[in-house]
Amino acid sequence: MTTTTTLDAARVARLQRRVVRALSAGQVLGGVGAGATISLGPLLIVAITGSEGLSGLAATTGTLGAAMLAIPLARLAQSRGRRVSLTTGAILAALGGLFVIASAGTMSLPLLLVGLSLMGAAQALNLQARFAAADLAADRTRGRDLSLVVWSTTIGVVLGPNLFGPGEVLGTWFGLPEMSGGFAISVAAQVVGIVLFLVFLRPDPLLTAAAIAARGDDAVAPRPSGALRVLRRNRVALRAVVTIALSHAVMISLMSMTPVHMTGHGSALAIVGLTVSLHMAGMYALAPVFGWLTDRWGARAVILGGQVLSALALVAGVLGSLSEAGVIGALILLGLGWSASTVAGSTLVTASVAPAERPRVQGASDTLMNLAGAIGGASAGPVLAAVGFQGLAAVLLVPVAIVVVMHLRRAF
Repeated sequence: MTTTTTLDAARVARLQRRVVRALSAGQVLGGVGAGATISLGPLLIVAITGSEGLSGLAATTGTLGAAMLAIPLARLAQSRGRRVSLTTGAILAALGGLFVIASAGTMSLPLLLVGLSLMGAAQALNLQARFAAADLAADRTRGRDLSLVVWSTTIGVVLGPNLFGPGEVLGTWFGLPEMSGGFAISVAAQVVGIVLFLVFLRPDPLLTAAAIAARGDDAVAPRPSGALRVLRRNRVALRAVVTIALSHAVMISLMSMTPVHMTGHGSALAIVGLTVSLHMAGMYALAPVFGWLTDRWGARAVILGGQVLSALALVAGVLGSLSEAGVIGALILLGLGWSASTVAGSTLVTASVAPAERPRVQGASDTLMNLAGAIGGASAGPVLAAVGFQGLAAVLLVPVAIVVVMHLRRAF
């Protein structure tokens, strides 16, 4: 990294530490919204429609909303900086939560779907935040810094699925519709996040990184290429993007059907909430370990390890679908596999793309990731209805095998 007379390496390091702390706090708040949507959304869909087959709409709508918003938010980051982009995402997520609360009162499915799609902005900004943590990171610590921000989401997403009880108490106090209190807590968390981003992301990490690059040895920076053009010529980045997308599709597909499967087999809501919480803990709690391993062993090795964990989770889902302990174990392993693949894949995306092209490629990666999740969530409901939880887990071994073969043979 080239230093300048106005911003030396020591100041950049201090700024990076503050940025990572601010992004980490924001991830805690954003994770509350993501956790509430994942656990309470399917149940609210069933309550309004009376159909378990439509329960996958919650995950599908949320991930579609995140997919639609990822590229606009990435473009906003490139033109106005991470601060404006992340704040805008939090505003949209809070607005979506208000729509969901209104839908619970009116029993309106269209209003609920609009609200869940806007709440997808929380997922989009959480994903962008991990890349923001790498804007000013040194090469030797990029995986660590990125993974620390991913890890901080643990607190929020573990709390989110357990907001059903406290949310209902809060809803009773304020006269909110049934099953909407958890979303009210999510809205409050997003409002705090808005203040956090506005205050502490100064100076903006992405704009600062661009200013450093412009003052460096390369006085004339190359004009950024479109994301698809970059991915066509950069096979390493393409493999990373495909890995992230397929890993996310597998995770969303099985996880989104777990509440429906467990409640259908008599599990209490408290057990369902605990299962999703442990899954989310698996997704985020060990992220720093996977970041550390990525910096030392390389992204490819960690990605392959993540796929092994995902395969073990799916086998556990096939063999233990009728046991609460079996399902819980499968969901924990699934979260760990997602974490390893996503941390290593995201680090590889950032490391393999030139700084001027990173925001566009990162935005495209997040869009494809969420589209894959939306397709997985939409497909999971009918597959669950047709072949059960065991059959769904077995089908999901196919994309895991694709990723493994792709990296072993370095396909593309």
